[in-house]
Amino acid sequence: MSRMKFHVKKGDEVEVISGNFKGSSGKILEVLSSKQRVLVEGVRIIKKHLRKSEDNPQGKIAEREGPIHISNVKLVEREKKAEKKAKTKPKKEAEKKAA
Repeated sequence: MSRMKFHVKKGDEVEVISGNFKGSSGKILEVLSSKQRVLVEGVRIIKKHLRKSEDNPQGKIAEREGPIHISNVKLVEREKKAEKKAKTKPKKEAEKKAA
C-alpha cells in the first residue's frame, strides 16, 4: 500500500493560486488523497438542499466547502506544533571542544 506525498496537509494555511477562487486563502480542513483534492476553509462554498426530516422539520439549505484540486493551492504557513527541545551538551563538554 503506497501513500501519495503532497506539499500540504491538514491544518496548513494555504492560498489558492489558480481557478475561480484565485487569491482566496484559508486553512485546510481535509485532504482527499485518492482524488488529489483538498477542502479549504471558506473557499468554494456549496449550497446543498436538505429535505424535511426529524433534524430539519422545515428542510434546510446547508452551506459547506467544496473540494479544489491540490495543485491549485500554495502553502503559506504551516501550523506550528510543539517542537521538541534540542539536546544540549553540558557547558564543560562544550568548553573542552571549543578550546
